[in-house]
Parts: sequence; structure tokens; C-alpha cells
Amino acid sequence: MGGVTVPLEIEQTRSAEETFAVPEPDVPWVTIVHNDPVNLMSYVTYVFQAYFGYSKDKAHKLMLDVHHKGRAVVSSGTREEMERDVQAMHGYGLWATLSQERQ
Repeated sequence: MGGVTVPLEIEQTRSAEETFAVPEPDVPWVTIVHNDPVNLMSYVTYVFQAYFGYSKDKAHKLMLDVHHKGRAVVSSGTREEMERDVQAMHGYGLWATLSQERQ
């Protein structure tokens, strides 16, 4: 009988986790790349083109925002997608964070 109880407890735990995950707000998350003293502007432009598939003009504009404003929002979407983008930026050696966009 103990074998029956364990699966029920596991099932109940999953249901509780799913319940808490459902009411997530529809506010999108964003990936922010921050300025740093290490990476060349041409490299940052290259990363935005290579990873996000941005045109050279868009990648250059975002790089200039990072350089002059100290940061730029480079992508938006679900939290999971933005966590993946932040990790990718870290893989390229860029300083990036994610944030929930405020409306």
C-alpha cells in the first residue's frame, strides 16, 4: 500500500507546482546587454548579428545604445527564452541580465 501513497504524493506535488506556474502575468521579459570596458564595439555588433540574426544596421544601433546609454534591450519574450539569451550573451563574453518589462 505504501507504493500507492508515494505516487499520489508526487502527483499532488506536481499539481501544486503547476498551479503556481499558471498565473504568471503576460508582461514580457527582456534581455539587457550592458556596457563593459572589455569588448570591442565591432565584436558586440557581430554578436548581435550572429546570435539574434539582426541586420548590420540594427545590430550597430543596439551596440551604440549599449556604448552610449550603458545598456540596450536586445530581445524580449518568455522568461525561459530570455534566460537562454542571457546565457548565450555570457557565452560570447558579454555582460547581460534579464528583467521583466514594466508597462
